[in-house]
Amino acid sequence: MSDRVIVTISEGIADVRFNRADKRNALDREQFAAIADAGEQLKTAEDVRVVVLSGEGESFCAGLDFSMFSGMADGASSQSDSGRSPGEMEEGRITHVGQQICWVWQELPMPVIAAVHGHALGGGFQIAMGADIRIAHPDTKWSVREVHWGLVPDMTGTFMLSRLVRSDVARELTYTARMVGGREAFDLGLVTRLSDHPYDDAMALAGEIAGRSPGAVRGSKALFNRMFTQGAADQFAAERRIIGEQIGSANQIEAIRSNMERRPPSFAD
Repeated sequence: MSDRVIVTISEGIADVRFNRADKRNALDREQFAAIADAGEQLKTAEDVRVVVLSGEGESFCAGLDFSMFSGMADGASSQSDSGRSPGEMEEGRITHVGQQICWVWQELPMPVIAAVHGHALGGGFQIAMGADIRIAHPDTKWSVREVHWGLVPDMTGTFMLSRLVRSDVARELTYTARMVGGREAFDLGLVTRLSDHPYDDAMALAGEIAGRSPGAVRGSKALFNRMFTQGAADQFAAERRIIGEQIGSANQIEAIRSNMERRPPSFAD
């Protein structure tokens, strides 16, 4: 397994840490692959009763790495690059790699708790939404950041938001791409619990859940997901189609360039 994601299993708890602290755990191609692989390996881990997701350093995950945006600004689409890209589909899946790093936590049979601090932006926001439970620091900055870069949430974000908050709230957060503090995120229903020590509290909750009958806990998650995941495949396909129309478009390139050049954008209607 890549050292970009560190997985430690002890007493029924899989401690999964994003390990790119110098980049606030931002998502480049290697990070996408490492997160997807870590989640996939946990699917068959019979000794794991609970998973805790967290990020090393100052943030949970600050979203896409700037190197990905630079490629888009040059008119290159990450979905058409060679090799294992975020847009790569694998046979039998309803997700591409970018969606899978968020959705895999719903596919795991055991509960997943996200311990969130610092920043959870764009892709990082969507990864956190993929967990069953979110414990966050009050000062955490959250944002559905994609529109800021001329994109749409395409990593299961539209689906998960529609399940967690009111439709008007999901739309306002998405259309504006504004930053939301931890306390507001809790009030809106994005966060399960606030904590000054989210990792410690997430591990404590994981220990409590791990002490319950694993069959009953897994069975309960399966029952919740039976209702929760209806319509997911169609929505994920729509996300892929619509973001494909945006990546590399004149307005999307303008969104990136204007942000990088720190000037007002000039969009075409």
